Amino acid sequence: MTRESLVVLITGGNAGIGKAIATRFLRSGAVVVILGINTESGQETVAEFQKDFPSCQVVFYTCDVSQTAAVDFAVEKVLQELGRIDVLVNNAGIVADQLLMKMHEEEWDRVLQVNLKSCYNLCRATVRSMLRNRCGRIINISSVIGLMGNSGQTNYAASKAGMIGFSKSLAKEVATRGITVNCVAPGFIETQMTACLAETQKQAILQDIPMGYMGLPEDIAEAVYFLASPAARYITGQVLAVDGGMVMH
Repeated sequence: MTRESLVVLITGGNAGIGKAIATRFLRSGAVVVILGINTESGQETVAEFQKDFPSCQVVFYTCDVSQTAAVDFAVEKVLQELGRIDVLVNNAGIVADQLLMKMHEEEWDRVLQVNLKSCYNLCRATVRSMLRNRCGRIINISSVIGLMGNSGQTNYAASKAGMIGFSKSLAKEVATRGITVNCVAPGFIETQMTACLAETQKQAILQDIPMGYMGLPEDIAEAVYFLASPAARYITGQVLAVDGGMVMH
């Protein structure tokens, strides 16, 4: 499996970390498929990528990744049109922060549906073809919050910790068939989400980061790219924290 021929499926690949991941694979010559719920944003991202990488193939499919039937349909379409999926990156995620005593059930359910059930949906839909090919890379984007918790984020922490347990279990199920399953756990990354933080909040966060600064989406993209590479063929069931030292084991 050469890097140039890779077919990479990324959820939430039209903004922030997901867009940086898509950019990194496109730079290598991979075929990139993006799944997302915002059709307009997805089409704009594809147009931008086609301008920046005119020789590369990139497509966007509108898909609510929390819905099993929608994911099954989208993945089947990708397999019919491109023949295989070499790399799956589960990046789609949302937040609905609230203290537990004030959290509504729908806030809990929606975060778990988008962040964790989507991971189940995509892995289940794609792993069968990977098993047939006896090769594949699955990289799930978790979070340091899933490792250490955070006040006001019980739903988000549960979804990201659940993704880690899911990934370790799936890694054991498919290891003998040439498929690796790993997590990348970003720390605080400079995205539109963190850009909305007040300066006092940013300073408080920076005090918890030994390296003293926030990461960039490209830092996460490079970690994902490495885990998808032949250099990482003997790595599976692991969590790679890219966090400036926030979580040290």
